Amino acid sequence: MQLTWSNALKDYSHYLKIERGLSGNSVQNYVLDVQKLVRFLEAHNINVSPVTITEELLQQFIYETAKSVNARSQARIISGLRSFFNYLIFEEYRNDHPLELIESPKTARKLPDTLALKDIDMLINAIDLSTTEGHRNKAMLETLYSCGLRVSELINLRLSDLFFDEGFINVTGKGNKQRFVPVSDSTRRYINLYIETSRRELDIQKGFEDIVFLNRRGKQLTRAMVFTIIKRLVEKTGLRKSISPHTFRHSFATHLLQNGADLRAIQQMLGHESITTTEIYLHTDRSHLAEVIHKYHPRSHQDPSPE
Repeated sequence: MQLTWSNALKDYSHYLKIERGLSGNSVQNYVLDVQKLVRFLEAHNINVSPVTITEELLQQFIYETAKSVNARSQARIISGLRSFFNYLIFEEYRNDHPLELIESPKTARKLPDTLALKDIDMLINAIDLSTTEGHRNKAMLETLYSCGLRVSELINLRLSDLFFDEGFINVTGKGNKQRFVPVSDSTRRYINLYIETSRRELDIQKGFEDIVFLNRRGKQLTRAMVFTIIKRLVEKTGLRKSISPHTFRHSFATHLLQNGADLRAIQQMLGHESITTTEIYLHTDRSHLAEVIHKYHPRSHQDPSPE
């Protein structure tokens, strides 16, 4: 029985979710890349299966796609298709890779935005600690910056994830993968202060007893709420920068790198599956590296000798 696109995508989705442990959003994005190809084939009345499709047809699809999307989107689609055909080879549906000789377009990597330490201090110091949410917001921002969490990881953090005696928190990242991240003494104090004061005064709703950061109704915070909290602090301080929860994560990684942290250690703390994702922070640090060379390299202070 010939493998159909619908059956292949169904099995592929299961493989991505169960065997590779990807999140629902990631699985959906990978499947959408292949569905774009399927729609192209249907629109042109091309009757081929995942097993019989050729390199020439894929080149034609990529050529047509390039007319309507930018280079970054095109590279993303090609990457998604590579993954799909890797899966078919892994499952022994195919013994060749039709995208093997097709190159992705070159794209300029977008460098993450970062904050200077004084900007982070300004935002945190702008929090009104006299309000019910003040201690919570301070603990949240300190955690975002000192632990490098994604916003989804922050709002899902549980009391049972706090291993303060050992100096770590247990973070559940993408694909429900867990990692232990060190937590500083100061951040631990801010979290404890929030837990022992304003959080204790809440009427915590059933099912949210173990969630660390709660809204005033005793329920879990949403991503949108965290974005709004940060947006209001940015407006209050007058900082003319585009700042989101992810900016704190980027700043965490960049500042660690600037202070000599190992890239592999940063990868582990961020929960990046590939070191390539973490390597983007090498590009954000060019000016700092130039300063280091100028300051510490013995040749940088020598006057050129006349010949």
